[in-house]
Amino acid sequence: MPENSTSKVLITGGCGYIGVHTIVDMISNGYDVISIDNNSRSDERILKGVFEITKQNVKNYKIDLCEKEMVDEVFKENPDINSVIHFAAYKTVPESVADPLLYYYNNLNSLINVVDCSIEYEVNKFVFSSSCAVYGNVTDLPVTEETKFAEAESPYGSTKQIGEKILEDFSGSNINCISLRYFNPVGAHLSGLIGEVPYNNPDNLVPIIGLVAKGKLPQLIVHGSDYDTPDGTCVRDYIHVMDIAHAHTKAVNYLDKGENESAYEVFNLGSGKGTSVMEMIKAFEKNTGEKLNYSIGPRRDGDVAAIYANNSKAKEKLKWIPELSLDDIMVSSWKWQGRLEELGLEIEID
Repeated sequence: MPENSTSKVLITGGCGYIGVHTIVDMISNGYDVISIDNNSRSDERILKGVFEITKQNVKNYKIDLCEKEMVDEVFKENPDINSVIHFAAYKTVPESVADPLLYYYNNLNSLINVVDCSIEYEVNKFVFSSSCAVYGNVTDLPVTEETKFAEAESPYGSTKQIGEKILEDFSGSNINCISLRYFNPVGAHLSGLIGEVPYNNPDNLVPIIGLVAKGKLPQLIVHGSDYDTPDGTCVRDYIHVMDIAHAHTKAVNYLDKGENESAYEVFNLGSGKGTSVMEMIKAFEKNTGEKLNYSIGPRRDGDVAAIYANNSKAKEKLKWIPELSLDDIMVSSWKWQGRLEELGLEIEID
């Protein structure tokens, strides 16, 4: 806990998937939170779930972070901001390939503006939402923080590589930065009151599983069954979103206590083990009693056979231990799928 109950944290992208879960975790650990989110890829109604869980209303500034003057006004109105957690970014890999300039403009300009205001208003703790996409196509497993970057597989991945470089270059005696590299965040709050609100046609496995089980999609296509993995399907490191959220609380607390050894540090956030697509399907069926309609299709361009994290650095330094299981992931995801219907937040699939 803080540890310091008056510590105010600005969360950008606070209505987004990981942002909203982090808001809940931060409030639960004694932090005061405000959000910036223009809701171009999110829905402000998700904050009703935050109130149901925490009994606190969170103020969201519905502004575009690419408009520097608007960002400046938020900092000016909240001179007691102690830390920033920057989530706000576009994150769809296929979209980034189709429209790379959109991703470079939005993801980098928003980051630069928030960094600029942090420096101007002397906010000296900054946590960045990064991704395992920074590593590119890796061959050595598990991935550690020392694994060298390969060429990014998408413009989205490139924006995360560049974003990390920006933070490394500006961090120093007056500001301390942490980049948290997520692997595959999945699941929802165990209450089922908040979760991922799908945007456009989702291309991530767990949301697709839910849509297929609800009959919103006809079937799940398993992209390849002949990889060099135990069952032939791709292996990824799936980590519950509330474990990811708690790592941000731990990171801010780590900086609050001055425990960082340098002005810029990076941490992998993953479960530390790989789970195959078929194992995910079986876990869903076991935990929900629903049979999933799926078929085996060809490999998908750009997919690697397996990737998973070495998370020992985050365990050692941040004192962060993933606690939620694959069963928790599937139960919470299915509960949230029903909540989406109640809130009218389901999307029409093309």
